[in-house]
Amino acid sequence: SSSSRHPNQVTPKKSGLKNGQMKSKDDECFGDDIDEIPDTDFDFEGNLALFDKAAVFEEIETYEKRSGTRSRGTPSEKPARYRHDENILESEPIVYRRIVVPQNPNKEFCTDSGLVVPSVSYELHKKLLAVAEKHGLTLERRLEMTGVCASQMALSLLGGPNRLNPKNVHQRPTVALLCGPHVKGAQGISCGRHLSNHDVHVILFLPNFVKMLESITNELNLFSKTQGQQVSSVKDLPDTPVDLVINCLDCHENAFLRDQPWYKAVVDWANQNRAPVLSIDPPISELELGIDAKWSLALGLPLPLGERAGRVYLCDIGIPQRVFQEVGINYHSPFGCKFVIPLHST
Repeated sequence: SSSSRHPNQVTPKKSGLKNGQMKSKDDECFGDDIDEIPDTDFDFEGNLALFDKAAVFEEIETYEKRSGTRSRGTPSEKPARYRHDENILESEPIVYRRIVVPQNPNKEFCTDSGLVVPSVSYELHKKLLAVAEKHGLTLERRLEMTGVCASQMALSLLGGPNRLNPKNVHQRPTVALLCGPHVKGAQGISCGRHLSNHDVHVILFLPNFVKMLESITNELNLFSKTQGQQVSSVKDLPDTPVDLVINCLDCHENAFLRDQPWYKAVVDWANQNRAPVLSIDPPISELELGIDAKWSLALGLPLPLGERAGRVYLCDIGIPQRVFQEVGINYHSPFGCKFVIPLHST
C-alpha cells in the first residue's frame, strides 16, 4: 500500500559488506600498476624450438595403433584431392549371386548391377536348348528371338537414333553378314532380315551347298523379300570397308568347315576389311575362331569364351525359368528391363 501511495519514491541503495568485497576483487584483478609489466618481448621462436613436434606426432600415432582409433586431421593423413568431375563418394557395384549352375563354372561374368552370371559348358547349354524345345520353344522361335536381339545390338553399334533416322538417309550403314550352312548361319540370316527392315544395307554371304537345312531355307525365303543382297562368292563382297561385320561362320560341332576354301577366303576378306566384328554365339575354343571379334553375343547363358571373343553380351532368347531348373540351374533373370545386357569378366 505504501508503494501505491508514493509511486515516485526512490528506494535507497543498500551499501554493505557485499559491495566492499566486489570492489576489492576488482582491485585485485585490474588494480595492478602498469609499470610492473616487463618491457621484454616474449620469445616465441625460442619457446617453439622447445616443442618437439615429431615426437608428439609419433606418440599420437603409437597411441592410435594400439587403440585402433584414428583421429581426424592428423598430419600423417594426406587429404585426397578430387577433380571437378570426380565423385567424392566411392561406390562399387554390389556383388551377389542369383544364378547357380550344377557344375563349377570355368569362367564367371558380372553385370552392370553386380549380378554374377556363371558360364556353362557347351554340353549343358545344348541340353538346356533341347529341354526348352521339348516344352515348345522351337528352333523357329529361338531363331526369331536371336535375330531380334542381335539386330537390336547391331543397330546400337551402328549409331542408334543418331545414325538411323529418316533425316539421315545419306549415311545409310552397310553391314556384311557372313553365314555358314548351319543353325548359327540361320541365326545370322534372321538378324540380317531385321536389319534390312530397319533400312540397313545388308550384304549376306552364304556359300552354295547342294543340300541346305530347312531352317536356313526358311530364313532365306524371308530374307529374299527384303532389300538385302545375297552373295555366294567372296568376290562379290565390298572392296571398301563396311560399317560392321557380323560373323556367323563358326559352328560348335562342324569344325571341318574351317578347311574349306570358301571359309579361308571369307576370313581373309574380313581381316583385310578392318571393320569391327560382332560374333553371334561363337564357339568356346579360340582355335576355331577364324576372325577376332570386338563383341560377342551369347544366348541365354554364356559359354566360357576367351579373349578373342571380345566384349561379351548376353541376350534373352525366352527360356522359361522352370526349364533352367529342370537341367539343374537355379536361375533368376539378370536382364531386368532389357533383352541384351553387357557382361564383364570377373
